[in-house]
Amino acid sequence: SLIEEIFISMISGGHLLIEGVPGTAKTTICKIFARLIDYDFKRVQGAVDLQPADIIGVRIYDRNKSEFILQQGPIFTNFLMVDEMNRLTPKTQSALLEAMSERQTTIDGTTYPLPDPYFAIATQNPHEAEGTFPLIESQCDRFMFSTVLAHLDAASELEILRRERAGELDWKVYRDRIAPLLSPADVAAMAATVREVRVDEAALAYIRDIVLATRSHGDIRLGASSRASIALLRGSMARAAMNNRAYVIPDDTRALAPAVLRHRILLTREAAITGVTADAVITEILETVGVS
Repeated sequence: SLIEEIFISMISGGHLLIEGVPGTAKTTICKIFARLIDYDFKRVQGAVDLQPADIIGVRIYDRNKSEFILQQGPIFTNFLMVDEMNRLTPKTQSALLEAMSERQTTIDGTTYPLPDPYFAIATQNPHEAEGTFPLIESQCDRFMFSTVLAHLDAASELEILRRERAGELDWKVYRDRIAPLLSPADVAAMAATVREVRVDEAALAYIRDIVLATRSHGDIRLGASSRASIALLRGSMARAAMNNRAYVIPDDTRALAPAVLRHRILLTREAAITGVTADAVITEILETVGVS
């Protein structure tokens, strides 16, 4: 599911938000994925003392040239990973998310486009972790998908131990074994194919009805925005293309609805206190909303 969501968001022009505890291989997955598609990869570790200029960059005066030149920050890359984004201050979060959304950044009054293609993954610790600044609703809305990584089950944990014993978990071992399978041009071609996928009126109405249901559900105090509708449409088209179909079916939309909606809805206080989760509400909506 995570690999599918990464690829779909990438070819759909979106970004991905991952929530999970440390040690669940988020960084390793991103490094491997970037290498497979031959993207330039950079990583930013979230910290409270990190300033916007540390990520975006700064203009410095070059005495030899008698002019200001741009010292690019790590945001100037094809594949950016921001680890523990909710450890950044709100000011730094806003500057980063604005650049991600607009695919350009302004430094000292001069606007600079970000590289094309451009894709970002941000991770965040659970909200109850100490020293975090939770992303506000409008910031979360900028991510196409949100996924949650939990600890491994018993069988997978044992397999990890076996691989560690065999010396197979070293990043250098993975790096040497992995060769690019796709180029940025290939990804762009796939994105063009996605735009040709057909979506009939019934599929559009189904997406609309799911999003509207989040705005009227009794356990939700803030429903999904129109940006969620667009993300669900684009994701459904990409999933159809990945499954060798030239048209969207309801299963495409149902499969991606949790990832599109879970970070875009806010539960009522009463629902949260009684243990209701966003995923449970989304599941209920998918069970009740029918296809026209």
